Amino acid sequence: MVKRRRVIVTFFGAFLLLSGCRLGQVYERPTDGLPTAYRYSVQESAEVANLPWWSLFKDPVLLALLDTALTNNLDLAVAGTRIRQAEAQLDIVRANLFPRVNYGLDVGTTLSSVQTTSSVAPVVPVSYQVDLWGQFRNLRDASYQDFLATEEAYRSITLALVGGVANAYFLLRDLDNRLLIAEETAATWQSNLEITKARNNAGLVSEVIVNQAQIQVEEAKAIIQTFTRLRTQTENGISVLLGRPPMDIPRGLPLQEQVLPPVLPVGMPSRLLDRRPDIRAVEHQLQAQTYRLGATEALLYPNITLSANLGASLLNPAVAFADLGAQVLGPIFNSKENKRRVALNRELTEQLLFTYQNTFVNAMREVEDALVAVNTYDRELQSRVAQVEAAKRALDLAWVRYDNGVSSYLEVLDLQRSSFATMLRASEVMQLKLSSTVTLYQALGGGWEAPEAP
Repeated sequence: MVKRRRVIVTFFGAFLLLSGCRLGQVYERPTDGLPTAYRYSVQESAEVANLPWWSLFKDPVLLALLDTALTNNLDLAVAGTRIRQAEAQLDIVRANLFPRVNYGLDVGTTLSSVQTTSSVAPVVPVSYQVDLWGQFRNLRDASYQDFLATEEAYRSITLALVGGVANAYFLLRDLDNRLLIAEETAATWQSNLEITKARNNAGLVSEVIVNQAQIQVEEAKAIIQTFTRLRTQTENGISVLLGRPPMDIPRGLPLQEQVLPPVLPVGMPSRLLDRRPDIRAVEHQLQAQTYRLGATEALLYPNITLSANLGASLLNPAVAFADLGAQVLGPIFNSKENKRRVALNRELTEQLLFTYQNTFVNAMREVEDALVAVNTYDRELQSRVAQVEAAKRALDLAWVRYDNGVSSYLEVLDLQRSSFATMLRASEVMQLKLSSTVTLYQALGGGWEAPEAP
């Protein structure tokens, strides 16, 4: 029995030593043609992507909403199940690297003219396909890269979720602001309408002036309904991000009290390759496909399967047996199927390479767009604030001119509309400035520690 064991161990060990060969290419990250700087030049110091951006806004309500979203968001929960699915798939593929051991029971009866004999023997079939060309190792590594890609996809969804909640929250505070402006304006214009009606009754102004004032009041009331509708719809959108049905969203700091960092350094473009989860996910997919190409190339060569049947007779325990075997199987004619599989996987590898490059190019565009947005919205806001102040002064002077009979009421109406539009636009630009900062953090790939993927 000891000799049989030694034979089995030697038999399997000899072929295990042959499994060191491995087909396929060694993956190297494509880095040709990477830009060394962004087109829109910014300060190059401590990278903004390494800062805890969510704490810069100093809004406890926003932080609470982010915590709720990260805990309850359903898209994030689905991404978590994909990670566990990829992990299970990885374990399945790993099993091919080890021998398969089963159990069975052989029951037989031999009939003859002399006598009838029966046999009952438990057997343990053992089989092992020698990974001569690295097919199973390549498939294992491909599954591992797929697993890593699902983790990066989880981080990418997390990053998009945090940015989405923050941007929606700033939009909500902007709509609150603009609704308040519209309500105050409507009340002021309604008061002006009453004064105009009284003057018309006294014969001081014409019916046309009253009608124009009425038109302006109704316009303000219509805008109130528009902002009310948009605000409720924005709350519903935030509720979905929180993983909850439509609900009232709490408010924190007003839009004008949100804090922004003074400078926004962003680092080198090449850092996006290591920081952006969407780029890393595509790179893991490219690596996985590179390994699959190597596994497909192994189909062009023969494979060796070792087998052994170990057992003993239940009717005569002294009778034990061990059947050893080896099978060599290689392709001779299959209409070039295996060669076409290799060609197919080469094209798939090429496709993923282009996808990887395209993802990086789009990431660069997103950073550039965010950089120019942050800087230009800051300057635009300064102009809008100055415009609001100028509109208020012009409106005050128009009333004085109208009361003194120097100008018509049409001048007052025109400046009222201009002042109203200017205040609304200033609030919107303030929101866009905050959102552009969040978008910059997203484009840079974070700026915060994402929760560990499940």
